[in-house]
Amino acid sequence: MEKAKENSKGDIWNLIERFSGDKVILMIALFLMLISVISVFSSTPMLALETGTDRISIMTTQLKVVVGGVILMALLYFFGKSGLYQKASRFGFIACFLILFILVCNLNLGIVKAGEINGARRILKVFGKQVHVYEFVKVMIIMYLAWALDAYKNNKLKLTGRIATAFPKLAFLDTPLGRKCFYFYLPMLITTGMVMMGSNSSAIFIFLIMVLMLVVGGIEMKEVIGIGAIALICLGLVLGLHKAGLMKGSRVGTMISRVADDKISKIDSLDCYHRGSNDFNRIKDELKQPVGAMLAIQEGGFIGKGIGRSTQKYAVPVIFGDYIFSFIVEETGILGAFIILILFFSLLARGALVAKECDKYYDKVLVSGLVILIVGQAFMHMAVNVHLPLVPQTGQTLPLVSHGTNSFLVFSVVFGILLSISKDARENMARREAQAEPIIEHSDDEVKDTLDDLETFETEE
Repeated sequence: MEKAKENSKGDIWNLIERFSGDKVILMIALFLMLISVISVFSSTPMLALETGTDRISIMTTQLKVVVGGVILMALLYFFGKSGLYQKASRFGFIACFLILFILVCNLNLGIVKAGEINGARRILKVFGKQVHVYEFVKVMIIMYLAWALDAYKNNKLKLTGRIATAFPKLAFLDTPLGRKCFYFYLPMLITTGMVMMGSNSSAIFIFLIMVLMLVVGGIEMKEVIGIGAIALICLGLVLGLHKAGLMKGSRVGTMISRVADDKISKIDSLDCYHRGSNDFNRIKDELKQPVGAMLAIQEGGFIGKGIGRSTQKYAVPVIFGDYIFSFIVEETGILGAFIILILFFSLLARGALVAKECDKYYDKVLVSGLVILIVGQAFMHMAVNVHLPLVPQTGQTLPLVSHGTNSFLVFSVVFGILLSISKDARENMARREAQAEPIIEHSDDEVKDTLDDLETFETEE
């Protein structure tokens, strides 16, 4: 019996040893998934009541999602290749444009049709299942930019030359700046503008990720600043049109109210209304999530209340999604928050190391972009939970932790791509080390003579 246990342990250890991808990234992903199962089980009593089920069923569903995520990571790790990702990446912007076009135009194509959440078009219904579009757009546009940056660096962008030849008035497109505008800046602005139709915060977040990718990709800082200035001018124009009353029905007003929202003033204003009135209930409902999340963090203290002892999970709607970080802090305290921070900072550090080891420029940029996406979304989620000033109170999930099938599976794919590329990077590193020649070569006789001299010296001493 003991021998069987030893063999089992040995098999697990051998399996870990044979894993040629980055083990730190793998352990971070698995640990986040473990936190997700525990947190979702503990934070969903209200969801169980709303759906007429129980927390065991919800945890079982989450376990199935986690297993699905692990399978996706494994498939990408074993079968995913950098060349395959690169070929798929060139169509990333076209894919983004098509699904955003269906969403913005509110099209119904039968098996695929646009849908709404909270009055905003953010989902597609595919065979009756909800697909949160922006979760996929983030990854696809990052992959596209990685391809475009690599193709530009290696002078593989030919379409602009063909357009310039066919239309001499567009000869500008066949210049370095023209190619950047056509392949980088225009897709960035189009994607941001289309996302803004349904979610201003998601649009700003995706735009910032894309700008950071340009910086990582080596684009000159003056051009990055220029595209940022153009974006600010466009934002100012939109705000001006909204103030002039020309953008009624848009979500610009929602964005402004969320950025400028003063929760303390709203709490004080409750005293001005009769308890139970429509205005009182409206303001109270608006404060449930942000104020409840802040209370959860405040009540968590240093070591937390303990697993399963949260009280705000009964007061904060969807605490298991948009506010899972505040829930974790309430139950595990600052220590739990510190563990979450360590995991994402570790991912940032390991991502930098993997990118450094990559041979291909495409791999370097893609790894950097995907790591920036994961860590950036994690920090934005935490900033919303702690009510950081000027951060709009809007939903961004905590990667691989928050309840939600679409987001969880998308980030599982992201981690799978990272593990796949890290495997290639480590193999490249090992191959370079094997091929490297020693700086000074010694024959066996020279080594033996040196050892004999050392032994004689120690004997004399």
